[in-house]
Amino acid sequence: MSAQPIPLCVDLDGTLIRSDLLFESALSLLRRNPLYIFYFVLWLLRGRAHLKREIAARADVDASTLPYDERVLAWLREQGEAQRPRVLCTASDARLAGDVAAHLGLFDDVLASDGARNLAGRNKGETLRERYGERGFDYAGNEYRDLHIWKHARRAIVVNAHNGLAKAAAGCCEVERVFEPARGGLRTWLKALRLHQWLKNLLVFLPLFAAHRVLEAGTTLNCLLAFVAFGLCASGVYVLNDLFDLDSDRRHPRKRLRPFAAGTLPLLHGLVAAPLLTLAGLALAVYVSAAFAGVLLIYYALTLAYSLRLKRIVMLDVIVLAALYTVRIIGGAVVIGGGLSFWLLAFSMFLFLSLAMLKRYTELLAARDSGKMSASGRGYSVEDIALIQSLGGASGYMSVLVLALYINSTASEVLYARPQVLWLLCPLLLYWISRVWLIAHRGGMHDDPVVFAIVDRVSRVVIALCALVVAGAV
Repeated sequence: MSAQPIPLCVDLDGTLIRSDLLFESALSLLRRNPLYIFYFVLWLLRGRAHLKREIAARADVDASTLPYDERVLAWLREQGEAQRPRVLCTASDARLAGDVAAHLGLFDDVLASDGARNLAGRNKGETLRERYGERGFDYAGNEYRDLHIWKHARRAIVVNAHNGLAKAAAGCCEVERVFEPARGGLRTWLKALRLHQWLKNLLVFLPLFAAHRVLEAGTTLNCLLAFVAFGLCASGVYVLNDLFDLDSDRRHPRKRLRPFAAGTLPLLHGLVAAPLLTLAGLALAVYVSAAFAGVLLIYYALTLAYSLRLKRIVMLDVIVLAALYTVRIIGGAVVIGGGLSFWLLAFSMFLFLSLAMLKRYTELLAARDSGKMSASGRGYSVEDIALIQSLGGASGYMSVLVLALYINSTASEVLYARPQVLWLLCPLLLYWISRVWLIAHRGGMHDDPVVFAIVDRVSRVVIALCALVVAGAV
């Protein structure tokens, strides 16, 4: 009589998936209502297993979009072909673990936390020993607390862990296989912080140039500090936004590659980095001036509200986006101690409303081309494409009208010796706005038009010509 094959027990969080279901489910609840954070504290008082059960009962986690480790999945399929029993053994709640197992169809059994007992570390090790006997199972895991399990296992499979854990596991049992960690380094973090988006913060220098005070060293330095403060604050919100948008990002053809959505950065690290970045930005803002710190607080509150809720409200989302660009200009004006120009604020609001509409337009085009009826995480449908295009183009042309009225006003005569030269800005801006909308209409626009304006060669030429026109008017 042949011996029964040794069961293969596989951990879920960090092993089968490049994420953690507790954080995934908790974030989905917080996205729905941030006040759940207080319930988390109350549930935790009754134990981690109870916390997981209460969150799992309310959370909406789509097992089909989770960042699975394809190497582990391929290996599990090989084990299945060898008729080896495969058991999903996890500290995550049984409801969520069951959804994962049902989606994959690779497991013969599921062992998980049940609301009363947290199946992790020693508890998991004792459960497996009682069920399969001493050295009667193999176990795949990724954490140091899995050493409590490997000391009862026949063999260890170490996944996504550094060499130190593999060596420690070898002291408990035979190490059958090691899956090298696929975590991201500095480059991945830079991608998560979206440093390229800091280009938008160059708007804080606009009041400095408009007031012809760029040669004032102290004022220019303060603007540079304001630029960094906006960047740190924005990066903190970007990280938080990515944590809240895991599900919708994973359904997007490009956003699914973002570090937290793809699982190349741990969710816990993001939860720590987001407040630290924000606090660093606010501390720098206070150093510049109390007034600027107030502006940055408004920017943060508006950005956070946009990330949590406003971006899902049709039309209000694009108005808020335009306002966020304008707040950067207001911050620059506060830093230099100058008054706010009605003309500059009106111009920026219309121009950036057009660019915000352009961003939604490209998202809808991408959704339509992929066979979807709406953009993921937004309140728009593909039927709105024509309307968005019309409103966005009109708003862009309105910004040119505001510029023309400013040039023809007495306000331009105060700052420019030859204000009539500024009229050349109008055809340049009309050309650029028309061109970016045409590119978007043909499906060639980056999903962020502001970044596109910086990296596009023709756009850079237009910006340089505009700078020459302004210099000629001075």
